[in-house]
Amino acid sequence: MNLSTADQQLLLQVARDSIEAHLKDKAATPIKASSPVLCEYRGAFVSLHRRGQLRGCIGYLDAVKPLLQTVREMAAAAAFHDPRFSPLRANELADLEIEISVLSPMRVIASTDEIEVGKHGLYIVKGLNRGLLLPQVATQYHWTRLVFLEQTCCKAGLPPDAWKEPGTIIYVFTADVFAEHPPQEPAKGSR
Repeated sequence: MNLSTADQQLLLQVARDSIEAHLKDKAATPIKASSPVLCEYRGAFVSLHRRGQLRGCIGYLDAVKPLLQTVREMAAAAAFHDPRFSPLRANELADLEIEISVLSPMRVIASTDEIEVGKHGLYIVKGLNRGLLLPQVATQYHWTRLVFLEQTCCKAGLPPDAWKEPGTIIYVFTADVFAEHPPQEPAKGSR
């Protein structure tokens, strides 16, 4: 996907505006797509971090809505509806970092040798169990391909070696990942 720096900044602005509007119990400011790429139907995840810790992450795997709309909705969902976390509070907004991952279409792989750590995200499906880890997760934790597979199985609620079992489907995808960073505190003694 060819997202320009301006496209990325607009998506980050839309995400933050969506969260702020929800905190104020107001509608988000309507923002018109500045380029055709923002109107493309794409899967995307919005991840929220606070003080280096995950604070929420929700997204669409599939391209079900235009990218701009997906980011707006997933930002609010990550902030207020991720079941792993309590809803975001207004006092957390100042040091919240927003990260957006725009997904490529997924493809089934025939061999785990096709997985490139740092390039691919994984989506593992077995029966009703499903688990997804974005490409940057494996890099962040310095995982090997094997650990990445095991952790994705665990995320799906499966045993770590379920990726080897018949009936397990492994998908890979790539993502354009970009983030805004909260303002840095001035160093002591400086102004």
